[in-house]
Parts: sequence; structure tokens; C-alpha cells
Amino acid sequence: MTAGPDTDQAGPVRPGEALDWVALEAYLRPLLGVDAPLGVRQFPNGSANLTYLLEFGPRRFVLRRPPFGEVAPGAHDMRREYRVLSQLWQAFDRAPRAFCFCDDRDVIGADFVVSDYRSGVVIWSELPRSMAGLPDAGHRVGLAVVDALAELHLVDPAGCGLSELGRPVGFVARQVSGWTDRWRRVATEDADAVMTAVAAELAARLPAEGRAAIVHNDFKPDNCQFQPGQPDRVTSVFDWDMATLGDPLIDLGTLLNYWPDPGDTDDDRALSVAGLDRMGLPSRAEVVARYVAVTGVDPATIAWYEAFASWKTAAVREQLHHRFLRGETSDPRMGLMHENVVMLAQRARRLLADLS
Repeated sequence: MTAGPDTDQAGPVRPGEALDWVALEAYLRPLLGVDAPLGVRQFPNGSANLTYLLEFGPRRFVLRRPPFGEVAPGAHDMRREYRVLSQLWQAFDRAPRAFCFCDDRDVIGADFVVSDYRSGVVIWSELPRSMAGLPDAGHRVGLAVVDALAELHLVDPAGCGLSELGRPVGFVARQVSGWTDRWRRVATEDADAVMTAVAAELAARLPAEGRAAIVHNDFKPDNCQFQPGQPDRVTSVFDWDMATLGDPLIDLGTLLNYWPDPGDTDDDRALSVAGLDRMGLPSRAEVVARYVAVTGVDPATIAWYEAFASWKTAAVREQLHHRFLRGETSDPRMGLMHENVVMLAQRARRLLADLS
């Protein structure tokens, strides 16, 4: 396969996604201690929150805000992202440090958080040029991603001021009920029967509660960053707006749902970025084995968590498609989000059957 660039380049701001740059600059100057003119670019990937690169001369920061339009309750929580990233960097150096949070809608029309910018490469569909010639680079990248997740789950929340981040008791049950409610808001006729059936089965077969940990809640390879030529360690993890305290296997299920495997078929597969399946990543069984080796968790119920992640991803995709239909985004990718919703729900049903 071809090799990609060694930096995750930001580009021009997409049409319809410009903010009030004058108001933003006036707000940030005293908080960040900057005096150079503001330059703005937008990161091209990601499918929900809007992410911008702010450049005040040589000093660079990242701004994240929710998407335009109606936002589901509890989603795109910039206050939460700030709370996590203003503390977690002290115990988990892969977390960028957040500098400020703003809930004054007069600035750019929405809550936003500004955090440290980190240079490096995010691997989407191909290895970067600096890694492409290294032995077993794809396999090493995959293990590094798993290690980053496992090591996050070993962080002591109290040790970095995050012991009150969430309510671990009943966390998994609330995840199922909450995403069931979100599905009902955007349900489509072709997918509703299977999505509703899977929701009921997930609720009926909740796993026993175990040790609580910091849960990222959207952990996947393209939320991880590497330094060029160094495939063995993730240096940064992004997108913390859903982080909480809860069952860490929720994160493992999410990762498995974004991970290709040789056993996948066109109508029963994890929803990975095109190209990852040709990168030489470890299999999903190897992912589980590596995670278990680092954390010591019992893998007996992992299929439930993978099923939940598949079903939840179907609901997320339908939310994004619904936003496109309402005209709240001009991103053409959102117009395709309904694809695979039924497949993901059916995959979740199959995984639950495998538990029997």
C-alpha cells in the first residue's frame, strides 16, 4: 500500500463552518497571553465536533466546539472535555493540556475549549512515510494503540483530580438506556426493528459491574497520534468530550468495533477506516489478548461490549445523518452516514448470540 504524509495537516475552513474570528481573538488574547494576529485553519477529519487550529504567530492551539444545529442531550460536552484535559495531563502524558473553557455564547455561538496543539501524525488509512519501511510497522502501531488504552485504564482518577468525573455505579445500564433514547429521536423505518430488539437484549444481559476507570468513550486508532518514525508508542489521544468514570471495557468494545479483522465479511464487519485492513494490524483476538495482558481483566464478557459498541455506532451514525437531512451541516460525508446502520445492528445481534 502507499504511504501517507507525516503530519496531520489542517486546511482551509469548510464553507458554512467559519466562526466569529474577531470576537474569538479578542476573547483569547488575555487568556493565552498572545499578541500576534490570529490565523485559523480547520482539521479535515472527524465527523462530529468541529476542530480548528489557531495560530498566533509561532504559538499554536486547538479549539473544539460542538457541531452546528440541534445537539443531543449530554453530547459534545466541551465543559467535560476541559475538566478532563485540565487535569489528566498530569498523570497521563498522552492527554493534551486544556487552557480555557468558554460558555459565553456571544463569542462564537457555542461552548468551546482551547487546548495544547501537538504536532505528529494521525494514522487514518495508511502508514506514514516515516513508518512504511519499518519492520511490522502496522502490527506495532496496533499494539501501541492497545497499550495506550490499557494504560489510561490503569490511571488512578483520584491521583489527577478526576475522582468525581462520573457515577461509576450503574454506568453501563445508563449507557444502554441513554443510547436507546437517542436512537428513538432519529429512528428510521428500515433499522428500527433490529435496533430496538438489540437494545432490549443488551439491557437484559448487562454484565456485572467491575472496577471503575477513566473511560474515553470514543477510543479508536484515528483519535491517537504518533511521532514520525516511531510506531511503538502513542504520544497523544484526542476527543475527550465524552470521558467519564465507568466500566473500562466499554472503551475496549469501542476499539474493537473500529478494528478490521481477517474474519470480517462485507455484511458483518467492524466499521474501520478503509485501508486499515491492509496495514498489518493485529487481529481483534490479539487486541483482546494484549489488553488483558496489561490490565489483567477477565475477557469472558467482551463480546457484550463489542455488541454494545456496534449498536451504539449505528445510533451515532444515524444522528449524524439526521443532522445532514436537517441542513445543519454541509459536510457531504454526513449524507452517507445512514449506510451500514442496519449492518451494524445485525452485527450486534450476532455478537450477543455468540455469548449464549
